Amino acid sequence: MLFQHGNMKKKTKQSSSQRSLKKFLRAFKKGFYDQKYLDWERDYKLNAHLLWKEQLNKKEFERLLDEGSWQLIAKRAVNIEAKTNLLFSFEKMALRDAVKSDKGAEIFAIGLYDYVYGKNAPQERFEKFTRVLAALPRKQTRVLTWPLQTVFGFIANPEKHIFLKPQVTKHAAGFYDFPFQYRSKPNWETYQSLISFARQIEKDFPELKPRDFIDLQSFIWVLGSPEYA
Repeated sequence: MLFQHGNMKKKTKQSSSQRSLKKFLRAFKKGFYDQKYLDWERDYKLNAHLLWKEQLNKKEFERLLDEGSWQLIAKRAVNIEAKTNLLFSFEKMALRDAVKSDKGAEIFAIGLYDYVYGKNAPQERFEKFTRVLAALPRKQTRVLTWPLQTVFGFIANPEKHIFLKPQVTKHAAGFYDFPFQYRSKPNWETYQSLISFARQIEKDFPELKPRDFIDLQSFIWVLGSPEYA
């Protein structure tokens, strides 16, 4: 019976992952190299990353920090993100309000540099950036959300960072039958669970040849978003 139960679990996992692949390929027949996929999901995220490399690369970021140009750093980061549709409008507004003051911009600029380019362990940088977002001035809406926690790492370095949209990701994990460990407040364990989910997709479908977390996050988005129901 145990052997049969194990086989049943394996079959369920296989059917869930294959069902997920079929859903993705229904939307984009050629997978991550489909022109429609590039137009709808990848290119605008990649373009934001390329703009970041131009305007907030490590050397330029350090130059602006040395000058004390907190407002300019915050403005560039906000404007780069604005070229995507990754954040909800209330999150965009909350961030703009939070960095309007010199103090808010300074807290954000220094914290963002440490998160993206710092030398400490990834978990320490992640958790410190959580505290940075929690410390930002709040006008109406809270700044500490999962999308705001993860969007700038994702834009700055999509080979190492992934973006988390909670409801979509939970739906996608359920569709895929992946045990996503979610908690609403940004935390390292949930983030690592998302990384594991993305890596499982990469492992299950090597034929898709994902280039980075842009592709893997897009796969998750297609599974969980009502846009692709």
